[in-house]
Amino acid sequence: MIINLEINGKMVVSEVSPSEKLLSFLRRLGYKSVKEGCKEGDCGACTVLLNGNPVRSCLIFALQADGAKIETLEGITPKEGLNPIQRAFLDEGAVQCGFCIPGMILVTKAFLEENRNPTDEEIREALKGNLCRCTGYEQQIRAVKRVVNRDE
Repeated sequence: MIINLEINGKMVVSEVSPSEKLLSFLRRLGYKSVKEGCKEGDCGACTVLLNGNPVRSCLIFALQADGAKIETLEGITPKEGLNPIQRAFLDEGAVQCGFCIPGMILVTKAFLEENRNPTDEEIREALKGNLCRCTGYEQQIRAVKRVVNRDE
């Protein structure tokens, strides 16, 4: 089956099998920031933005993204340097192994577009679906707050 969608601002027309997950499709196209973790939607490593909303790409079929706009970390990273969310995560020590970070950054992007002045509890709630085995989450919370404070 043929799908048409926009990935990181680029129109893509591709053949997919009816059973191919969006995660596999994106990895096949070379989007390595989309990680395969649990394959059950629990870890958040495969998170992408679908029409601006965070989704677990391991849970939806590529066919379901037909006509959609997809953003991955590659799409929000400037050609040179880092975007403000990436910079804040790095500056706050929230990046260790890096496996979970692409999903967390995309969730943070979508969250801050909806809530420009979140409380710590709201930040925790927004990030709770993205598991990190390396840190205690305080660094990620500080990183989100740094982005908010930078924009004030």
